[in-house]
Amino acid sequence: MIELQKIKDAHNRIKDVVVNTPFSHAPYLSEIAGCNVYLKKENLQTTGAFKLRGAYNKIATLSAKQRECGVVAASAGNHAQGVAYSAAAFNTKAVIVMPESTPLTKIDGVKHFGAEVILAGTNYDEAYAYAKEYGEKNHLTFVHPFEDEEVMAGQGTIALEILDKCQELDAIVVPVGGGGLISGIASAIKAINPKIKVIGVSAKGAPAFKNSFDLKKPIDSMSVRTIADGIAVRDTSAITLAHALESVDDIISVDDEEIASAILFLLEKQKLVVEGAGSVGVAALLHHKLDYLKSNNVAVVLSGGNMDVTLLSVIIEKGLLKSHRKMKLTVTLVDKPGSLMRFTQILQELNANIVHIAYDRTSISLDYGDANVTVHMETKGKYHQQEIKEALVKEGYLRD
Repeated sequence: MIELQKIKDAHNRIKDVVVNTPFSHAPYLSEIAGCNVYLKKENLQTTGAFKLRGAYNKIATLSAKQRECGVVAASAGNHAQGVAYSAAAFNTKAVIVMPESTPLTKIDGVKHFGAEVILAGTNYDEAYAYAKEYGEKNHLTFVHPFEDEEVMAGQGTIALEILDKCQELDAIVVPVGGGGLISGIASAIKAINPKIKVIGVSAKGAPAFKNSFDLKKPIDSMSVRTIADGIAVRDTSAITLAHALESVDDIISVDDEEIASAILFLLEKQKLVVEGAGSVGVAALLHHKLDYLKSNNVAVVLSGGNMDVTLLSVIIEKGLLKSHRKMKLTVTLVDKPGSLMRFTQILQELNANIVHIAYDRTSISLDYGDANVTVHMETKGKYHQQEIKEALVKEGYLRD
């Protein structure tokens, strides 16, 4: 494990730069999960994610000559912003290599702190390979996002802050990608109170670390695909895996549907914008993957909030459809004056609010003289939607 003193030293080093983020009880989530849930809101960190802790601690421990030459890093976004911010604080040049698919909001976030951005590779691992080669050619110090003791020590400071607020903790739930966050947190937790369970949550679309943990040896994935881009790591680090095998009690996984529902839950019920990677712990509790923690005091790390707005809009739209607050249906009408008015009048009488309507009379599946009308409506739940369908069946617009 990372030595506790190293984590305490990191905390003293970064405390004037890093925000001691809020740690608060989540009553509604606690009711659903059957345990006392507390959220550590690293989505409210200065750069929008916990990565600032490890990045700042690493750059702070470099020699003056290393800082003069500059640093390079590979990241899907959060580590990139942490390195860029930290380098700027030390007046150090920073070059960040990001995958070509990185959301614009994260690229702009890195550039805002004065770093140079290079887009290379289709995923983190390809960007990593490019960054390593680039650093060697240009004599830059590589700042690894997780496979570095100073970085892990910085991430472990989260555990110190949590235990300072909640001494009666029974378990802590941590997102897992490369394993740096959980390595640092688990090292601190087990050194202070070995009885506290440390549980990792990974994305099913990026299974390498969980598979490696289960089989107790490094196993890489052929590819990764998940909306939790912050933990979409293809290859397993032997170093962080060794830490996890020594100090982590369990690792479970959640799929993209579960992650999306957690993002929407945190937005609607907790008023928090949390990205996919940061939402996996809440997803595990919402979908009862951690029922063995019933009645326990459980801390959940919300690791970041740098959410791609385009993806968020899709998640919200799908969430409204799944929760029966939006409804889409298509009916066939006789293409003559008054047909559409009668159809919409029925919807008005049922208090369905039409937000979008499309009229198609050219589809080859239609008989001449007919038209398809597709409507998107705001509705008041499952029973309201059933009422609408029954009325349209009665009027002959839909089949039973």
